[in-house]
Amino acid sequence: MEFTLPPDIDDMRRRIRRFVDEKLIPLEADRANFDEHENIAPHVLAEMRKAAKAEGLWALQMPKRLGGQELPRIGMAACYEEMNRSIFGPVVFNSAAPDDGNMMILDRVLPEAMKPRWLQPIVNGDVQSAFAMTEPDGCGSDPNLTYTKAERVGNDRWRITGRKWFITGAVGAAFGIVMARTGNQATMFLLPLPAPGLTIERVMGSVDHTMPGGHSVVRLDRVRVPRSMVLGELHEGFRYAQVRLAPARLTHCMRWWGAAQRAHHIAARYAQGRTAFGKPLLEHEGVGFALARNEIDLKQTELMIDWAAWTLDQGQRGSSESSMTKYACAETLFQVVDRCVQVLGGSGIVDETPVSKIWREIRGFRVYDGPSEVHLYSLARKLGRNLPSN
Repeated sequence: MEFTLPPDIDDMRRRIRRFVDEKLIPLEADRANFDEHENIAPHVLAEMRKAAKAEGLWALQMPKRLGGQELPRIGMAACYEEMNRSIFGPVVFNSAAPDDGNMMILDRVLPEAMKPRWLQPIVNGDVQSAFAMTEPDGCGSDPNLTYTKAERVGNDRWRITGRKWFITGAVGAAFGIVMARTGNQATMFLLPLPAPGLTIERVMGSVDHTMPGGHSVVRLDRVRVPRSMVLGELHEGFRYAQVRLAPARLTHCMRWWGAAQRAHHIAARYAQGRTAFGKPLLEHEGVGFALARNEIDLKQTELMIDWAAWTLDQGQRGSSESSMTKYACAETLFQVVDRCVQVLGGSGIVDETPVSKIWREIRGFRVYDGPSEVHLYSLARKLGRNLPSN
């Protein structure tokens, strides 16, 4: 691997860092700039998105022909890490979940003729989307447990019945990608919203609050979908789920690395300036060693992210690599931020700094896109199949 970024990507990384420092971080000090989900308020978002577009920092993951910057995964890593030093960053640059992962799968799977209708509006920032796979008592970490059914109605329609939950961004979404069982397999459907028969039952309370639209419980009661709304090929839903999840879980790692780094810098500055028992906190081993461990953990996880991103850039599936990286980042970065809370003491558990908020947000990262234990289980199974004979 080459550890030096190409000049054009490094320039974009620096410009994103400057944008975050000068335009986004100052906004965090005023509660009027937040919406009810503790993300950026809509009127402020519109202004910041306009500025990001004007500076050529928009939709980093999308092809240039669609209005994006067409960065390789290794370039996305460097830039996503910079953007999420502010919790506002991903949505301002149009790189927030679930739109981020949805754009990637739509660009890969949709026929070109359908992209102006379904993909381009998300790239433009005109609409938001949702991804509906997880179910109560059904599909979670194991998509094979999907019980939402899609049944044929005549030759030109499908009828979908089931219940989904933890559906991020369902409130306010212009459409969703819905996973449903079709016989012994699964299929993904494009569903315009609102739709007759689809009800958003409630937005769930959760430890994290910054995801656009929150996390909802959604009921589908005989929702009719035209045959033309099948995403990609019939019965390929399980495969498409893996195509989407590998890069999507990696972008979560990139974003939360940036947030953890910011928390670490805040804690380190505090420890350098705060005096206790006659010397700065940083000179007390209990504090200094904790921050030193943070430095090591941040560098190790950064290298894992770059390795997994490089693997995807080589055209490989990257399932194991992204799974390893997701496990390592979720567990390690949470510990990094938790140490920052401890170093800050009382200031770490109130909202005087963004560290308490980062701690709350990053806790969910150990669960979504596969809990840590599921990644370990998957990797252990692969290990058993791939052991050398001698």
